[in-house]
Amino acid sequence: MKRSSRFPVALLVAACAFSSCKLDLPKEEQTSFETLTIEKQDIVIPVKFSAKLKGHSDVTISPQVSGQLLRIAVSEGQQVRQGTVLFQIDSRNAQLDLEAAQANLFAAQAQENSAKMEYESNRNLFDKNIVSRHMLENSENSYKQAQAAVKQAEAALSRAKVNLGFCTITSPVAGVIGEIPVFAGDQVSPGTRLTMVSGNSVMHAIFSLPEAELEAAYANGFKGKLDDALKLFPDVTFVMKNGTEYPHKGRIVSVTGVVNAATGTIQCKAAFPNPDGILYSGIQGSIVFPADEKGVILIPQNALVRLQDKSLVYKVQPDSTAAAVVVTTQSSGSGQDIIVRTGLQEGDVIVTEGANNVQEGQRVLF
Repeated sequence: MKRSSRFPVALLVAACAFSSCKLDLPKEEQTSFETLTIEKQDIVIPVKFSAKLKGHSDVTISPQVSGQLLRIAVSEGQQVRQGTVLFQIDSRNAQLDLEAAQANLFAAQAQENSAKMEYESNRNLFDKNIVSRHMLENSENSYKQAQAAVKQAEAALSRAKVNLGFCTITSPVAGVIGEIPVFAGDQVSPGTRLTMVSGNSVMHAIFSLPEAELEAAYANGFKGKLDDALKLFPDVTFVMKNGTEYPHKGRIVSVTGVVNAATGTIQCKAAFPNPDGILYSGIQGSIVFPADEKGVILIPQNALVRLQDKSLVYKVQPDSTAAAVVVTTQSSGSGQDIIVRTGLQEGDVIVTEGANNVQEGQRVLF
């Protein structure tokens, strides 16, 4: 009896103790993840090529005559018009040469007149059988030599005038003055580089197009000449190195007909209007083509998990668990989404927000 009476009491005491302690048993923690159902879509991908700007008519300015540089009439970065005086070379020697050439011409013309008079006189005497044919021919030859001497003197005078004009150097084009590596007082010669004038009303972006791009164009059915392909190119954009996009669109204006064997590229030129003069020769950046892509799989950047040299996406299985899938990707140019080339199909469901926290085989609630 005592044993039987103690058993219910013990149970009652244990039950009271358990209820008074209020023990919390561990529960399974569940986490929700945002997911995305894959759908193919048509997008425009910016394709970039490195480019360097050059004025449409960049002209190197060098003297045509030797002499001392007396005056520099412009400054670096100055906007000039065609015909603006840039430099002045000491013209005193050129002026003396001009005066000497003028004097030589006068002397040659006087000699020509004398030779002409003698020839005409001998011709009249020859008609009267007073002088011999030999004397007539000698006087005729002297006259012709005097005429040639006049021509030479005239050419020398013209050359002297040109050389005098070369002492004043003007801009052959409208544009911007580049670096001026010389100083007033320097001795200059035809090999001296004085500056460069960049005709910048229109700027050319020079870039190299891979040969594969041309091959792709012909593979897609293009059968025209290379020049005809220029009409098919869309407007392009120039982006500077700091990421600033130039506001005016450009057009492809030329494609060389020779592929560089060393680089496998063909050189192209895109023209950009420069009404505000903010583009300069030498600026480097990128030419951006808008390339249409149809039926593309696009996913958010945060859905991609980088693991060493692999790119992974967590695909939701029919049992709601996550399985890592290796994918190959390409930039979409937006900075937010990324293109998946292989590894996913339309209709697949993937984890987006929180993908970095997913573990293989983990149940994903959605």
